[in-house]
Amino acid sequence: MNHAPPPRAWTAAAAARLRPLWRELLSAHVLNGASVAVGMLLITAAIGAGWGVTAAANAAVGVTIVLVTDGVRARRGKFAHMVAAPLLGVPLFLAVQLLRPHPIELGLLLLPGTFLAFLAMAWGSRGIPVAMAGMFAMLFAMAPQPAANVHEVLLRTGWCALGAALYLVWGMLTNAVLNGRYRSLVTAQLLFSVAALLRVHADRVLRAAGEAGSPAGRGPGTELLKGHAALSDELQATRDLVLESPRTPHRQRMAGMLVVVLEMRDRLIASELDLERISRGEAAAIERVSAMFRTMAADLDRVADALLLGRRPPAAHDHRAALARLAEQAQAGALHAPDDDQALQRAALLRSISWRIAHQDEAVRQLAALARGEFAPDLAAVRAGWRLFVSPAYWSVQPLLTLWHWRQPALRHAIRAALAVATGYLLALLLPWIARDYWILITIVVVLRGSLAQTLSRRDDRVLGTLLGSLLATGLLVLHLPMPLLLVVLVLSQGVAHAFAVRRYTVTSVAGSMMGLIMVHLLYAGANPTFALIERVADTLLGAAIAWAFSYVLPSWERHQLTGVVARVCRALAGHARQSLDMATLAEVTAQPELAWRLARREAYDALSALVHVWERAQFEPGTVQPPLAGLERLQAHSYQLLGQLSAVQSLMLLRGDHLPPVAVARPIALAARRIEAALDLAQPPPVPQPAEDAPADDRPLPGIPEALPDPLEPDASPWLVRRVRLAVALADAVRADAAQVLAQTSPTVR
Repeated sequence: MNHAPPPRAWTAAAAARLRPLWRELLSAHVLNGASVAVGMLLITAAIGAGWGVTAAANAAVGVTIVLVTDGVRARRGKFAHMVAAPLLGVPLFLAVQLLRPHPIELGLLLLPGTFLAFLAMAWGSRGIPVAMAGMFAMLFAMAPQPAANVHEVLLRTGWCALGAALYLVWGMLTNAVLNGRYRSLVTAQLLFSVAALLRVHADRVLRAAGEAGSPAGRGPGTELLKGHAALSDELQATRDLVLESPRTPHRQRMAGMLVVVLEMRDRLIASELDLERISRGEAAAIERVSAMFRTMAADLDRVADALLLGRRPPAAHDHRAALARLAEQAQAGALHAPDDDQALQRAALLRSISWRIAHQDEAVRQLAALARGEFAPDLAAVRAGWRLFVSPAYWSVQPLLTLWHWRQPALRHAIRAALAVATGYLLALLLPWIARDYWILITIVVVLRGSLAQTLSRRDDRVLGTLLGSLLATGLLVLHLPMPLLLVVLVLSQGVAHAFAVRRYTVTSVAGSMMGLIMVHLLYAGANPTFALIERVADTLLGAAIAWAFSYVLPSWERHQLTGVVARVCRALAGHARQSLDMATLAEVTAQPELAWRLARREAYDALSALVHVWERAQFEPGTVQPPLAGLERLQAHSYQLLGQLSAVQSLMLLRGDHLPPVAVARPIALAARRIEAALDLAQPPPVPQPAEDAPADDRPLPGIPEALPDPLEPDASPWLVRRVRLAVALADAVRADAAQVLAQTSPTVR
């Protein structure tokens, strides 16, 4: 019998496998890489046609210096960010050209030059491209034969500066032209990330139902914590671009979608609440809830795909009827057995779950309606203060002023990089074969990172990528292709390397190796050098080994930063709790108190994201210097649970205010706010236990009331609110205990 799948099923399966690939190819980073490649091609081709291959090759170095900083960014501050690269890189290019015939003097330049370039990393992700630009300027200047005289040095530097200046103009123009498209693409990527988190939640709901009472339902899992941390990083990058001057209808739609996603994130955190209470008896209902999460994820994927393709997405599924049936089922169970505590507990739980998923359902439908142009974006909350939510667009001297402390990671990394490059250069001079010293140094620069985890990842990707890229480049050079064709391969390689530098470094390493080898071939201007594959791989292995070894020199182990990160988390959670439990925030939801709450919420998520990244990187460190990983994981879990409780409290206060008598809720809320702030103040002793009536609630059965919807059994929602704030207090105490334990286990060995 023929068991082959029908053609339609085969086509659907093939499309599913190819979908991630074409989504990647349509992403903002690939579009940015394509614009980089076109700019480099136009500039080098024009200069090459007028003044020859040598001029084009040196101009390509200048283009490379600037294009490193040409990422997917907002227009505001773009010029200041890009111009820093040639201001640092071109003088370094000139200095290396002048000292190229003098190996000792050149080595004495590389040491402070590397230190100066890597100091730019004090500005974080904004400074990394500038640091790389400075290093590439020096190292590519080492590639050709030494200049015959000063005139040739100045000529090479002039072509390099011209290429940098022309690309600076190109980068500004293309960023302005592609700005609207970038907004759509980064919003689409954000929706893909949220859809992935929805699927994680769907799996966890099923797992909690299948393993009732197990640890699986007691807190966010590792995958979920990493997903939320990655989402926080992605949200900030999206904010910087999408929230810039939301004046046109298209910009307003993208900004409106971002606002909805920000609210969805809170609901996703709150979705983890009470999972440990799910029993096997609600398995059928929970399976329906999990299926709804998956359907909503698929709806978000379709909206994101439509943004990628510039199409109008289909309307999202409406789960209101199914959720109403779930709520009715819960209420019927409560009415059928009003004296059965377990029945009331199940009813309250199902009503709570149905209410929370209803908000997710509404948000997904809003996102689809915004993308379809059927829903007016509500930008009132951010229009008055959108500048407060984006990263600074100017260069501040503050990071440089605070750098000069022995424990500052950026300072230690700059010293470490300078020593590693100096060591690599010295070894290159002593090697028995004719090594390309710049290739060893480039490998060191791109592999050596601020943490051991990042260095190890880059080391493996670099070695594999160099091997493949060198094979491809050597094959092309053996074919003796004409110079114009090699120029095309050069710019295509540069575009691919730029597009995947952050997302898939192995691809960048392959393309970058091809680009570097071909550029050096062009810089030799017909000298027909022989690029031995074995030498190239040996240089790469040597450079990777040096970078790996120097990652242990003046290391910035994660435990050294842990005190500050933990203190920031507790401080941010306290600020978020203060704003969330402030009645003024509820009274003026569009004014300054609500803006302060949004800023406090962002800081809480950013602080937790930093803690998750510390925990991830620390797992690759030697056991003798590792912080307490189990304690850090508990701290993350309790912190996210606290955020979920605060989100649930605020939702109750905003959406069920008419069912919350102020007399009943004002005092518990005020007490909770003070108690949480006291618990999270690490500079003060832990708060004294409160009297029984104010103590956090134990795990008693839930009252037979819904979390937010009217209930005929109990119209007053204040018991649920009181329980939420008490659980928030209990979680704040748990966060305090976790933080104290982590710091106690870390501090004695920090040196």
